[in-house]
Amino acid sequence: MAHRYLQRAGYAVIARNYRVSGGESEIDIVARHEDIVVFVEVKARSGSEYGSPDRAIGPQKQKNIVRAARRYATRAGLEWSQVRFDTISIVLGDPPSLVHQQDAFFEGRAI
Repeated sequence: MAHRYLQRAGYAVIARNYRVSGGESEIDIVARHEDIVVFVEVKARSGSEYGSPDRAIGPQKQKNIVRAARRYATRAGLEWSQVRFDTISIVLGDPPSLVHQQDAFFEGRAI
């Protein structure tokens, strides 16, 4: 669902479930939007009774995502100033809802 949403919004999805060696970090979606490479964390829940799904992306999870993104950027020869971190929260209701938060976390990201 998140992949389709991003494509319809004009993003080119480069990779899904990108995992660095050692397996401690994973990036759900790596996409390009204009001149920015976007690392997207997707969280889905069956309901919203415990708040927005993106609330589960705490400081340690963010640190792991940034670590994986740095390795990806280094391998791809990307300038760190050209990356951004987004979240997509999905609540699987009837109908499902999707919220895309651009520039969700990390100081020093691209604007």
